[in-house]
Amino acid sequence: MSIINQLEKEVKNLIKKSGYEIENFQLLPSNRKDLGDFQINDAMTLAKTYKKSPHLIAEEIVKELSSDSRFININIAGPGFINLSLSNEYLAEVVNTINKDIYENIDTLPPKKVIIDYGGANVSKTLHVGHLRSADIGEALKRLAKLLGYEVLGDAHLGDYGRPLGLIINEIKTMYPTLEYFNENYEGNYEDIDLPITNEDLETIYPKASEKAKLDEKYLEEARQITAKIQQHQKGYYDLWKKIVEISKEDIKKVYRDLNVEFELWFGESDAVEYLDELYKIYEQANVLKQSENAQIIEVKQPTDKAPMPPLLFIKSNGSISYETTDLATIIQRKKEYNPDEIWYCVDGRQELHFEQVFRAARLVKLIADNVKLDFIGFGTMNGPDGKPFKTRDGKVMSLKKLIALVQEATRKKLNPSITDKQEQEEISKKVAIAALKYADFLPFRSTDFIFEVEKFSDLEGKTGPYLLYSTIRIKSLLNKADIDYKTFYTINSTTEKEIILTILNLPKVLLKSLELKSLNEIAEFLYNLTALYNKFYAENKILIEKNQKLKESWLILTKLVFNTNLLLLNVLGINVPEKM
Repeated sequence: MSIINQLEKEVKNLIKKSGYEIENFQLLPSNRKDLGDFQINDAMTLAKTYKKSPHLIAEEIVKELSSDSRFININIAGPGFINLSLSNEYLAEVVNTINKDIYENIDTLPPKKVIIDYGGANVSKTLHVGHLRSADIGEALKRLAKLLGYEVLGDAHLGDYGRPLGLIINEIKTMYPTLEYFNENYEGNYEDIDLPITNEDLETIYPKASEKAKLDEKYLEEARQITAKIQQHQKGYYDLWKKIVEISKEDIKKVYRDLNVEFELWFGESDAVEYLDELYKIYEQANVLKQSENAQIIEVKQPTDKAPMPPLLFIKSNGSISYETTDLATIIQRKKEYNPDEIWYCVDGRQELHFEQVFRAARLVKLIADNVKLDFIGFGTMNGPDGKPFKTRDGKVMSLKKLIALVQEATRKKLNPSITDKQEQEEISKKVAIAALKYADFLPFRSTDFIFEVEKFSDLEGKTGPYLLYSTIRIKSLLNKADIDYKTFYTINSTTEKEIILTILNLPKVLLKSLELKSLNEIAEFLYNLTALYNKFYAENKILIEKNQKLKESWLILTKLVFNTNLLLLNVLGINVPEKM
């Protein structure tokens, strides 16, 4: 149990001792620092329950609080708002406790198994700006949930079974019609075929095929038929599909590694195929499949719906399966192979209707137990300075590789001129660029659209990833230069020091709230506030040349605590700290 949690429990007992029961008690950081560190507003609510004056109740509570030496400056404001501060002696104990083990400042939750679906990259298509937030937010939520005690599996859930593959293979067929993959009479080993296609080729083939399909209905229909052949495992087409997936997956993994995104599971839609027959039987036996224009649908509309709710498309008119169907089959796969307590889908907010249909269809036939939570975690878009989704100069959606390179170009200019080795420049500037992208991604609440400005978010000042990295590196450098052992925090010497300690004391609440809201903005703000406070403290004091050894040791311990807290939270956000910059 964290220190703040234990403290609240003990204050709650003191309130009970004064004659009052409170269910959900919290020490709230004070809005008036001149009145105290924390405030207790419960006297107003208790007054209604106990039919007494809130001021009288506050006086009785204050009497009990006054018996505890940890609480000082206890006062009542207005009709019954209680303010109190924590003694410097107690806060010194807090620092020493957390310094010995930073996990003493974290509350863990009851065990739970969670699968997070936060990839969604389509194989054979370039990862673009639209994939960034899913990767960033999903990875950070996974790391946060693990920190707080959950068993978490991240699934890339690659899009490898839909029409894009049909379009690509159709275009390859147009380019290389004599490839044995398209020869129905071929009896050889498809593994022996030399496919003249690289991942770089795939990145141009899909856009070309997509444009042709918009103008040529016959070409589009051919792609649809090829998609159906892939899903029916027709030889040749299915074997070419497997080869394309293999080529594309390696490049996708590389881009995700650059973003510090790690998946425990690398499944695609196709991995749920073995459950399709079982899925079909479940819905057929439940008698919920309906015919509609040669397709099969499931009605998911409910009487309470106020907005339109279209039916879920289960099987298309050409016999191929839909994205919704593979998501339902994937639920069966996850239930059988991992038996999770919750499944989180971290995806673009514009897919909310799709997942509402899938969740309703799953619940309709009890595809998964009622107590298993299916959670849609939608996010907004990252836009350019014009307020529109990031695009290249020629108006195309920008790839993630190009976006990273663009930001890296800006961060390279910010590096210390003493870093002259080209390889070192490349490695450091990329880490700083990833920090810039990720931190900008986390600052707004996840459902909010936001504008990413390269120069603004790559700056070393303000609320930016580079600012956090630069400050953390400087803190580490200071600790490395210390000429004394620092083991004990003795005393608080300024209000800034106290603010730093109180901020760190509040960390458990920030972490729990972030997990509850499934958003990282609370952590992003906390990191900036703590770092800015430390930089203020650093400017106010000459730590390394301080003559008073106990004071110097205390300052170094506080510095170490900030450093370790920063490292912990930057790791949660998937941000790596370089040795220098």
